Amino acid sequence: MAEESDDRPIQIVIAEKSPLLLSGLVRLFESDDRFSLVAVAADGERFLTAVDRFAFDVGIIGWEMPYLDGRGVLQALQDRADAPRIIVYTGNADPDVPLHAMSLGAAGFCSKREAPERLVETVLAAADGRMAFPFVDVNRLADDPLAGLTRREREMLASLAGGMTNAQIAANMDISLNTVKFHLKNLYDKLHVTNRAQAVARYLKSAGSEEGAESGA
Repeated sequence: MAEESDDRPIQIVIAEKSPLLLSGLVRLFESDDRFSLVAVAADGERFLTAVDRFAFDVGIIGWEMPYLDGRGVLQALQDRADAPRIIVYTGNADPDVPLHAMSLGAAGFCSKREAPERLVETVLAAADGRMAFPFVDVNRLADDPLAGLTRREREMLASLAGGMTNAQIAANMDISLNTVKFHLKNLYDKLHVTNRAQAVARYLKSAGSEEGAESGA
């Protein structure tokens, strides 16, 4: 992230798939001297490229984006200590999206149905180190035990469920065996389990719940 300074503008990067909306957001923030627009991106992959190239304070991303969606971006940033604070800005009306965004480490959420001033307020709050979300029932996070896992941890969990050994996971992911053990320890802690069998059981239960929800939709 960029260095803190009381008198400098808040540096932001925007990822938005709609060119028309993106142009509107550019005008909104470029007309306000409290902000400095560092870069824009049309999808999640390009946003992550901007994270690698630039130091900035706040990222504004969509939830549904080409190539890599908002969930994928948040998962990719979970292991980065220098990641910018992220605001999910979406027109998705699913009431669970703010909850998922929060569980994955987002700093704020704003609906596209809100006035543009609301997005500005959300960015200001995030830059100030505050969380900015509509009301969400955090107790419901327990309904999705996999919500807080990073992308790598999800991959490892799927590998465990597929019967792969630690050595096979290490070879498949091109990482050391010690790194696999480190990630698995974090994985078990997040799932509140103590061994491989319990972790796989949690994974299968979650997968079964998602399939049931889709069949009933």
